[in-house]
Amino acid sequence: MDKAEQKSSLRQRIDQIKDYRCKNIIAVIEDPRDVKNIGTIIRNVNALGVEKVYIVDPRRALPESWQDMREKKSLSSTSVSAIKWSFVKRFDSTEACLQHLKNNRFVSIVTSPHLKGRKNVVLHEGDYTAHAKLAVWFGNEARGISDLAVKHSEMCVCIPMFGIIESLNLGTTSGIVLYEITKQRRDYQRKYKFRNRRGRRYIA
Repeated sequence: MDKAEQKSSLRQRIDQIKDYRCKNIIAVIEDPRDVKNIGTIIRNVNALGVEKVYIVDPRRALPESWQDMREKKSLSSTSVSAIKWSFVKRFDSTEACLQHLKNNRFVSIVTSPHLKGRKNVVLHEGDYTAHAKLAVWFGNEARGISDLAVKHSEMCVCIPMFGIIESLNLGTTSGIVLYEITKQRRDYQRKYKFRNRRGRRYIA
């Protein structure tokens, strides 16, 4: 296949999937330590139609700009080149990321086991269409999500588990959680395509 044919094939694919992309949803990875997990989440994000990835990177292990990240071989290989097609933005701190999300009117939810005093939801029982703009947080491989991210979240979402081992790795967790959330939001987008200025829903 020559370059012209590749471009034509890519354009056809973009046209096929554009109506299935989930708008205004961001996957946030807080202080990840393993580049393989970062790449896996970016791959999941791209495959499931999530709009963006934010990475809280206080160690400054990643390049500053998305363009530089796209050229980083470790991210390109572990994400199977998904880094080229999914927008990624990094932040130096959880505080900076939360402020950016607040300024852009995003509501945050975190993936976490049951936490006393917080709204806790089992994954498949949650409604992920209640907020127009949603940020889904995934915590550090060892420590999980930070207290600060939990404090500023709307709810804690957990995956029900029925085995002796009650944990999943970060890449797997992101795939399961984002699949349920994007499935709900895609159904919602298909059902309510248009709104008037007063917010009334119109079924397409």
